[in-house]
Amino acid sequence: MGDDAVTRARRLQLLDAGAQVIAERGFANTRLADVAKVAGVSAPLIVHYFGTREQLLSDALEYTEDRFYEVVTERLAPLSRAADRLTELIVVNCSPEPAVNLPQGWALWFEIWNRAVHDPAAAAKRAALDARWNDLVSGLVRQGQADGDFRPDVDPDRAARMLTALMDGLSISLQLEDPALTPADALSLATELRDRLLVENLRT
Repeated sequence: MGDDAVTRARRLQLLDAGAQVIAERGFANTRLADVAKVAGVSAPLIVHYFGTREQLLSDALEYTEDRFYEVVTERLAPLSRAADRLTELIVVNCSPEPAVNLPQGWALWFEIWNRAVHDPAAAAKRAALDARWNDLVSGLVRQGQADGDFRPDVDPDRAARMLTALMDGLSISLQLEDPALTPADALSLATELRDRLLVENLRT
């Protein structure tokens, strides 16, 4: 394994440990020494790779997001039509993270949102990751329109904003184990919005 590969592997190891510790303890209660202990390395090595706790949080969130898209890509790959892909994406987002083999992304999102209120760097990271999410959904809507499965008169970007806002809100409630919302309820609500936005009146 070359030096670059070793560096990348070590960095991923540290990001995995950082995501785990922050998700379990919260950012305020996470020390670099805690992450180092879980990773089996020294705290100065964490500083070498990330510099600060804030940078570790930002990079750990991006790491979990990359893993999320890896899972999503694998699940969507067998589906040829965008409408089916959007449906599967809704299923993934309306399921508890462990049920679909997702990393602990929401716990890190809670932390970055809190920092984004006062930290321009955190706000920029939040905006970039949200844009990636909206681009995925709007792209599926556009392709579904091209396939003839979705209404052609709908603005894909506007539809994506509504769909992602609802899916995110439902996912947060599920992550917080809101007793008023089950995964089945979340799936039903998101599917209903999809149909109202993109499918109803398609042939009229």
